[in-house]
Amino acid sequence: MFYIKHHKNDIWTGHFSMFPESVATCAVSTRLGGVSAAPYASLNLALHVGDDAAAVRENRNRFCAALGLDARAIVTPEQVHGDVIYQAKREDAGRGSMSYDDAIKGTDALMTNESGLPLMLCYADCTPIVMLDPVHHAAAVAHGGWKGTVSLIAAKTIAAMGEAYGTRPEDVLVGIGPAIGPCCYEVGNDVAARFDDVFADDAKKIVSVVNGKKHVNLWAANKAQLVKAGVLPEHIDAADVCTSCNHELFYSYRAESGKTGRIASIIALK
Repeated sequence: MFYIKHHKNDIWTGHFSMFPESVATCAVSTRLGGVSAAPYASLNLALHVGDDAAAVRENRNRFCAALGLDARAIVTPEQVHGDVIYQAKREDAGRGSMSYDDAIKGTDALMTNESGLPLMLCYADCTPIVMLDPVHHAAAVAHGGWKGTVSLIAAKTIAAMGEAYGTRPEDVLVGIGPAIGPCCYEVGNDVAARFDDVFADDAKKIVSVVNGKKHVNLWAANKAQLVKAGVLPEHIDAADVCTSCNHELFYSYRAESGKTGRIASIIALK
């Protein structure tokens, strides 16, 4: 179950109940409780969207403090809608935390088996995918935009965790966070065709026609690739919350015409 928790200083965070708190701290941010001015109001966590960097750093401090994490230890990448997965190690602590210049370059998924190393990715309609292997003490976050989704970034991250840490798909717990829903995610015929091709066995669940226009279900597409990769369906918790419909609580690139902030997903092993 996905639920929203209220912290002091008006910080609100989303959580997946299946993630054991004794193993990892995991959360998805909202846009509430920060210091950024419009159009980034108010808890924008991205340094690359034109917001004041000092405001973003304060927002990151507030978000992490609510979770009991150190914002200066965050590892975060320069996301490019690709399928590169980076193995974060102790020496990477702080990369991208206070400056975009030293973020992990050209990367859309991070994984680690290091305790106390928060992995964070940013989103505004794209799908946050958080993964935890409590057996081998490993964790990952992935950025599931439409390009990353058809590139099977979630499944590739599971495979990479297997190679690096011995992770077995059947042991992995996955949270699929708030993202633009099939209600609002209208796409062109070319994008719809990519999903039809990549997810041929599940296309009817993923691509639909609404008022003559193609719509894509990113939640279903990511779940389908995870199950095909060997993750147990009962180990996948999807928030099923549309960021476009709920852009007063989450940022939405589409609902806000491309000028907005970013929420984040974060996970840190204990």
